[in-house]
Amino acid sequence: MNFLSLIESKRDGKELPPEAIASLVRDHTAGQIPDYQMAAMLMAIFFRGLSPDETRGLTLAMRDSGTVLNFPHDPRPLVDKHSTGGVGDKVSLPLAPLLACLGFRVPMISGRGLGSTGGTLDKLESIPGFTTQLNPARLVEQVQRLGVAMGGQTNDMIPADKSLYALRDVTGTVPSLPLITASILSKKLAENLQALILDVKFGTGAFMSSPEKARELAQAIISLAARCGLKARALLTDMNTPLGRSAGNWLEVKEAVECLEGRGPDDLQELVLDCAAHLLELTGRAPSLTAARTLASDCLRSGQPRLKWDELLAAQGADLHAFQHQLTLDHLAPVVVEVKADRAGFVTRGDARVLGEIIRDLGGGRDTKDSLINHAVGLDRIAKPGDAVPAGSTLCRIHAACPEEAALAAVRVEEAFALSDTRPAPSPLIREIVEPGQPVRS
Repeated sequence: MNFLSLIESKRDGKELPPEAIASLVRDHTAGQIPDYQMAAMLMAIFFRGLSPDETRGLTLAMRDSGTVLNFPHDPRPLVDKHSTGGVGDKVSLPLAPLLACLGFRVPMISGRGLGSTGGTLDKLESIPGFTTQLNPARLVEQVQRLGVAMGGQTNDMIPADKSLYALRDVTGTVPSLPLITASILSKKLAENLQALILDVKFGTGAFMSSPEKARELAQAIISLAARCGLKARALLTDMNTPLGRSAGNWLEVKEAVECLEGRGPDDLQELVLDCAAHLLELTGRAPSLTAARTLASDCLRSGQPRLKWDELLAAQGADLHAFQHQLTLDHLAPVVVEVKADRAGFVTRGDARVLGEIIRDLGGGRDTKDSLINHAVGLDRIAKPGDAVPAGSTLCRIHAACPEEAALAAVRVEEAFALSDTRPAPSPLIREIVEPGQPVRS
């Protein structure tokens, strides 16, 4: 294959045939195409885009670049959830055991955080002894036995995505809709799913700043999923303020357990139950969303998902005794500082971007993929828009490694919040539901 001619074709806006796309993915993964040429192709795609057929071909070629999970026949549907990332987004943690208790199989393959958004793997690795490194055979066995496994992408799974993303990251081609779509879906298709729920976030703390951009991405993903034979639906959710009242790896694990015990914040529980309900309806296990929400809510209240969570932890090497002890502690970080309101009023803003950047700079996130994570730091007791706060009450608590870092963070936290004499109008967490080939519905 003459790869230069393919670069020139895409540069000139021509459509590449499926066999050419499959060949370029295969050859690049095998190290037969130099990075500088693949970088040129990625830049051509960034400016010229990909047709639906080209995007489907790229997605399937990336999926087939490594191991695809092979599950035995089973009446329990294979499902998963994907989020585009946000501050305090710990939905996957309580959702996975809930789905297993609802009669699904959940091979949840997650990623790490970068920048101001957290990653599910980082949260899980704050649990003593928990391993996220599951080879495909072990992952399939555990899903069949427990109904759920939570791990990371292995070297054997979707290697093309790993190499292509690394190039996108250093060539300014990350914000390409077809490349984002192919990256997300290739990983989910490698799980051999039957249904997928997407949480596409918008706002100051999200990858997509506006609902319009989030809708465009959601429609691209679910349309391609349909072309690949996967049932999918997307929720557009507000990320102008953190989800829940805690953000930071260990603090989010603790809040996820509170959700499983029926003590979690309302917005977290709402999104967990809605994700579960949509998967119940998508797979025909509930006749309507109303019935599905009731089924999911009853299951969460039963306490079974909390027990399943402990089963999951034990299966993946966690020290349950140490974990239960940590749950009794107020904090793990050496320094905890409260930031208090200097006046009475109603919270009108708790900027997710600013708060996420504070957590990153405390050591709870990454500037680069090689940055080390401090799992103990973060923010909790975060005041939410609409909350009434008396003068001197807590806007949030800072969990830091040292007093100096806590003091610097406190100044920035004050800038992230705004108060008013009047309560702001409530903003819905879930703005829209997006389905393939249908108008957007709320």
